Amino acid sequence: MKFKAFLTETGINLLEKRFIPSLEKTSKTCHILFTKTHTLFLHNLLNGDGIQSIAQFTNQILFDDYRISSQNEDRIAFVIDLSLLLRALRSSVAICSEYSSVVNNRLQIKLVKKVNQNCSVAAPFLTFETRGFKSAVVQDIPISKPLSRAQVVELQNALDMAQDIPQTLIQVPDLNQLLNLVDRMKHVGDAVNVSISKYGDLRVQVSTTLISLGAEFRKLLVIGEQANAPAEDQNLSAQTRSSRSILRGDAQSVQVSVKHFAKSLQCHLAKPDCAFYGIAPQGSCLTVIFQFFVPGTHQTDKSISYHCRLPVLDPGPECSFMEDRIAAPPPFFSATTGGGCAF
Repeated sequence: MKFKAFLTETGINLLEKRFIPSLEKTSKTCHILFTKTHTLFLHNLLNGDGIQSIAQFTNQILFDDYRISSQNEDRIAFVIDLSLLLRALRSSVAICSEYSSVVNNRLQIKLVKKVNQNCSVAAPFLTFETRGFKSAVVQDIPISKPLSRAQVVELQNALDMAQDIPQTLIQVPDLNQLLNLVDRMKHVGDAVNVSISKYGDLRVQVSTTLISLGAEFRKLLVIGEQANAPAEDQNLSAQTRSSRSILRGDAQSVQVSVKHFAKSLQCHLAKPDCAFYGIAPQGSCLTVIFQFFVPGTHQTDKSISYHCRLPVLDPGPECSFMEDRIAAPPPFFSATTGGGCAF
């Protein structure tokens, strides 16, 4: 199998400054999948535990002179350490900038096999190469043995299954506000309840026997299945509205790990233009989809896609919700004290 290409300036910016730092916050390693048309970074797709992350790019936006050949229908996949990848990429970009006056000085990426000092058998590497005045500067990143045909098929099947979009998606207005809230939630409990309604309501809450901490966002943009909120519900408490909408089939609620929820929000490092939350059918997972616009427009950039899937927890026995509010909470924020927990 063979792969080599030259990184474009846009590709370098996307990978070095946005997506690899974002993916690194989610995990230490990931699969990279090269195909004829796309390059994908896939985290945890073959493992049922933990958060799954999927970043996909068209090859035209990342590379020039893209060449790939493989017996796996021109698909090549392997596991790579993200911190090593980011370090090598940054070093190569710095060297490339230092020799910017050199004609045809471009950053090449390719797969190679090399024999190192500790082993007589050739090992696979992902290599960055840039040309200096008299020599080439090479950065080698060790990778796993490329996946076999059966393993590539397994990875592709897992990818296909992870592409399902929830029937209702709501747009989150401010990821930084959620980040600040989740930072507080980490000190309260390990599980967060997330409720999403077809009315455009998002409710997140973490609870213990002593305190409940949460936020509600209302009348958000809804994509997919939506409904009008009943007028008689407008003056009810957040908990009551949520419970009634779930009973009517107009909302879903799941419980996920606070740690996973916080990791999903680290995807803001990829600088998405907006984010959508949704719950898969039967509450199988919480999905976060990040949208990117073509620079200078509000049109979706179809060359980039990025989303996460969070596994749900067993909510356990239902608990009552105490409505005693802390005085003067900030906007969209509510905290309760007393026995019981949300949902």
